[in-house]
Amino acid sequence: MNEQQIVVIGAGPAGLAAAVAAAEHGGHVLLVDAGPRTGGQYWRHADPENDATPGRWHHGWSRFQRLVSAAQRQIRTGRLEHLPGHQVLALQPGEPLTLTLQKVPELQPAGASANLRQLRAQQVVLAPGTFDRQLPVPGWTLPGVMAAGGIQAFIKTHGQAPGQRAVVAGTGPFLLAAAASLLHAGADVAAVVESSDLTGWLPDLGTRSAGGTAGLLVPSKAAEGAEYLTVLARHRVPYLRRAVVTAIHGDTRAEAVTVARLQDGRPHSGSERHVEGIDMVGLSWGFTPQAELLVQSGAATRIDADGSLVGIVDAEQRSNVPGLALAGEITGVAGAVAAVLEGRIAGISAVHHLEGCSRPASGVARAALVRDRVQLANHRRFAAAMHRAHRLPAGWTDWLEEETLICRCEEVPFAKVRDAADQLRTDEPRGLKGVTRVGMGWCQGRMCGAAAQCLSSSRTDTGGPEADEHGHRAARSAAHRPSSAPMRLRDIAALPPTPDDSQGQEPRRLQ
Repeated sequence: MNEQQIVVIGAGPAGLAAAVAAAEHGGHVLLVDAGPRTGGQYWRHADPENDATPGRWHHGWSRFQRLVSAAQRQIRTGRLEHLPGHQVLALQPGEPLTLTLQKVPELQPAGASANLRQLRAQQVVLAPGTFDRQLPVPGWTLPGVMAAGGIQAFIKTHGQAPGQRAVVAGTGPFLLAAAASLLHAGADVAAVVESSDLTGWLPDLGTRSAGGTAGLLVPSKAAEGAEYLTVLARHRVPYLRRAVVTAIHGDTRAEAVTVARLQDGRPHSGSERHVEGIDMVGLSWGFTPQAELLVQSGAATRIDADGSLVGIVDAEQRSNVPGLALAGEITGVAGAVAAVLEGRIAGISAVHHLEGCSRPASGVARAALVRDRVQLANHRRFAAAMHRAHRLPAGWTDWLEEETLICRCEEVPFAKVRDAADQLRTDEPRGLKGVTRVGMGWCQGRMCGAAAQCLSSSRTDTGGPEADEHGHRAARSAAHRPSSAPMRLRDIAALPPTPDDSQGQEPRRLQ
């Protein structure tokens, strides 16, 4: 096993900031990421052929460039090593922590070895990022229907939109960002369909705190939202509130959608209207942190305001697992600026918790940490208000049909999942998985996980602490996997023995 001082998992905003901060404060850092280049999904790079104007499709590109320049300086000093194209399959607690890595198969030549390796690290900063949260709708398997994040990724990679005319639907500020990206890429947006009425912001943003309201504490967020709304207004894009897409229509691809008004969280009968002449639909119901490695580590978790499973940290971004810090969306979805702040705090904390470290932080570093924590608190309060204002509609199952697929990979229809939850008393996602195969496919529940969790818990959701604890256990159970990505048995067999093997005990390679 390779021995490392500090390993940072993920090279998005949080991970990149953590790696730079740790190296600048004297640590020796290994930055591991599945992508071929730093930036993560947020600062996703274009194909070289379409990269004539770097940063054209990005917010905060100058911040990314500063981080990359700082990382390159630390690489030249030898304090930072970047290991791209590698997935962390397992994160085992202990002192030191143990990580199992493999090369990303899609980035390797056909037939190449996965080349599994194991590392031991005194300190680990986990910054795995998120994926789009989805809710099923009739017709969502048609070509042309994508996650809104997928549309943005397509534009960033290829420099053009994946279609000519779109409807963007779901909930949350990201709908505005996706619609603006489509317009900038030359596509038309027929409508932005937002399920919330946005009044949920008012109680939170109007509550005074030290320094002002949440909206005033994060002026960059307000400015970004105003920028998107200005783009939509200039292109005369309808912005429909308290509305949902209840069906997507088409023969061989998406061609039209049905939009209905919401009343008490349910589609209001008689309010339906059709939007035709489209060729793509972008769906987004927020984002879900990638929690597999978090649960593997045994770290303490909670359910965030948006229903996501997130890690619990202290003021230094430390989890309750010795040696493990968390940064970015794994502690709660709050955006790239908050992720960078958390990354810096976690990176500095990792250095100060190294074995034998006795160098105190300078006065300048301590002052910077105080500023970061104040800004982070503001972003966290803003994010909490955002999550409360953009909850999933209570009656979203009303627009499902018997044959609507919940699990696209395994082609499991709504009727089968509903019957299993009701008749077979499966009241958590893993029970549904065993009975119906929902979540057993290639995506491992990333597309259907939110729907499966809602459907399985609806019959027991009576409110109160017991329901909250049941939801927490179900979320941890759904995220529990011995490996965070698919791997081959022959590669597992090729792993070197662990110290436990020499003592005649069962190996602890993957837990």
